[in-house]
Amino acid sequence: MQVLARDFREESEALHALVAPLDEAALNQPTAFKSWTIDTVIRHLHIWNLAAFMSLKADGSFEAYYARLAEHLGKGGKLPSFEAEYLDGLKGRALVEAWRKGFAETAGNFSGADPAARVKWAGPDMSVRSSLTARLMETWAHGQEVYDVLGVVRRNADRIRNIVVLGNNTYGWTFKVRGEEPPNPRPHLRLTAPSGEIWLYNDPSETELIEGAADEFCQVVTQTRNIADTKLRVVGPNATNWMSKAQCFAGAAEPPPPPGVRRTKPANPSPPSA
Repeated sequence: MQVLARDFREESEALHALVAPLDEAALNQPTAFKSWTIDTVIRHLHIWNLAAFMSLKADGSFEAYYARLAEHLGKGGKLPSFEAEYLDGLKGRALVEAWRKGFAETAGNFSGADPAARVKWAGPDMSVRSSLTARLMETWAHGQEVYDVLGVVRRNADRIRNIVVLGNNTYGWTFKVRGEEPPNPRPHLRLTAPSGEIWLYNDPSETELIEGAADEFCQVVTQTRNIADTKLRVVGPNATNWMSKAQCFAGAAEPPPPPGVRRTKPANPSPPSA
């Protein structure tokens, strides 16, 4: 758990370094994800990091938190409005620093926990290891829309292997959440890590294969990119089907973004032609 906690904290610190220099106006600019602002993204990450710690404590606080959320949604409220209300309108630079303090505490609290212990969550119970992996995945995935809107190409580290493993492990979930039977065999993964190392998963195959950059695989399974916007090599009907709707996160079935919608904004866009 110490390595996973370190990876979560380092991913969070990388995103913090990106947003820390931003002023209130910059934090309020909308991203390509549901038009959430950067501020909304940070608030979402902060509150669910807090929720993960509530579940780890197993003192009933998570159940109370989730009951309050369910009541809000049941009355027609939206998730961002609940999160803003729950944090008493915390926003801007004060929110950024509260989030930083919170993720450091979350990493510390999880680092010494039993990875196999079960904790409550919005969906089925999960292991402590899965809970913190989900926090790393969400930080990385929601971080992508922030990098995108700021026109910054993210330089990934090998800690994204946690997301590769999660993406591979949720192969069956992608189909089951849509009421479909997962097709066999599961495609072979041949992915190149940011360091250049080759990561291999599932039985070797040249007829059911996904090959390419590990970070692009992560983008597809977290739905921060459409498969058409990557250079991944996809071979076979099972691989093609999976990559068309891959979903490594819980909740209802979600379609991936349309091609060309989720991309890094040009840092210095050219002025329109006269």
